[in-house]
Amino acid sequence: MSKSSSILPGHRLRGRGAESNRAGRFEATNREAFDDGWDLAEEARLVETEIRHERPRSALTFNRSPDLPFDRSINPYRGCEHGCIYCYARPSHAFLNLSPGLDFETRLIARPGIAEVLDRELRRAGYKVAPIAIGTNTDPYQPVERDLGIMREVLRVLSAFRHPVWITTRGTTIERDIDLIAPMAAQGLAAVSISVTTLDADLARRMEPRAPSPRRRLQIIRRLAEAGVPVRIQVSPLIPALTDHELESVMQAGRDAGARLANSIPLRLPLEVAGLFRDWLEATFPDRAARVMGRVRELHGGRDYDPEFGTRMRGQGLWADLIHRRAELARRRLGLDEGLPALRCDLFQPPARTGDQLTLF
Repeated sequence: MSKSSSILPGHRLRGRGAESNRAGRFEATNREAFDDGWDLAEEARLVETEIRHERPRSALTFNRSPDLPFDRSINPYRGCEHGCIYCYARPSHAFLNLSPGLDFETRLIARPGIAEVLDRELRRAGYKVAPIAIGTNTDPYQPVERDLGIMREVLRVLSAFRHPVWITTRGTTIERDIDLIAPMAAQGLAAVSISVTTLDADLARRMEPRAPSPRRRLQIIRRLAEAGVPVRIQVSPLIPALTDHELESVMQAGRDAGARLANSIPLRLPLEVAGLFRDWLEATFPDRAARVMGRVRELHGGRDYDPEFGTRMRGQGLWADLIHRRAELARRRLGLDEGLPALRCDLFQPPARTGDQLTLF
C-alpha cells in the first residue's frame, strides 16, 4: 500500500502529521482508497477534527514499569490534535479500532466527567497517595482543552485534595491554569515539564504541525517560572541525524527561560509509529531518510524499536552512550542537574463534602 492510499480523494491534509490512515493492528479489515472509474471532480476539503465524548469509568491508570518514575497517571483525552509524527502514543488509538495515523490526530476522544470520577477514587478507603503524572500519553493541553476545560476540572480536584501532580505538555493553554498550578507549586505539590524538540521553527512545523512554535513554548516556561512553578525542559524525542545536534542549545534556551532541570529521551518508534515516521521522513527529508533510520536502528539494536525495559527509554550502543554523556555534561554546565524537589505527599487530605459528618478530632 502506498503511503497515501488510505486517504480519500479530495481530502487535504494541511496541518496534519500523518500522511496515511492505515487500519490499526486489531482491525479485521483494511481500508484503501482507489479509483472507481468515474471521471468526476472531487471537491477538495480539509480533513477536520472530530471530537467524541466518552463517559469515563475510571480516572487513574496504574503501571508497574521500571522505566517510569511514576506509577499512576490521568488521561483527559485520547488522541492528540498536535499531530506530532513521532508520537509514541499513536498505537493506543488502535485499541479504539481507530488508525494510529490520521485518526489519532483528527478523531479525538474527550472524557468529560473524569474529575468527578477522580474525586471518588481519591476518597476510597486505602488509597495511598503518590504523585500523579498527566500528559504522559496524550497532551492534556491540546487545542480542544481551550473549549472543554477538562484538565482544569481535574486540577481543581487535585488542588482541593492537596494531591501532588507532575504535568507534561507543550500546549499554551497551561498558562490559563497558572492560578491553580502556582499555589500548588508553592506547597510543593506541582511541577511541569515542557517539551521542546527543536529550536528550528520550520522543522517543528513539519514534525508537530499543530503544536505551538518552539519560541512560544519557551515563553510558557518563562511564565511558569515567573509564577514560581518548577519547570523541566524536556528535549524529547531526540532524533538522530535530524535534531540531535541541537541538544545543548535547546537545554540552554530552556535554562535561559527559567527551567530548573532538563532531560532528553531518544526517539522511540513502537508498533505503527515506525511506518508512519518512515513515510514522513521519505516525503519530507528524502535526502537524509536512510541516514536517520540507520541511526535509529543503531540505537535500538538493529531494529526500528527495542521495547525491552531498561533500554527502550535510553537506547543502547555507542550513539546512545554519546548522547547520554552529552546531556549529562550540558546539564552540569548549565546548572540543570540539581533536580527538582520531591513533590510532597504528606499534605494529602480529602476535602469535606456537604453532608459529611464533622470529625471531633
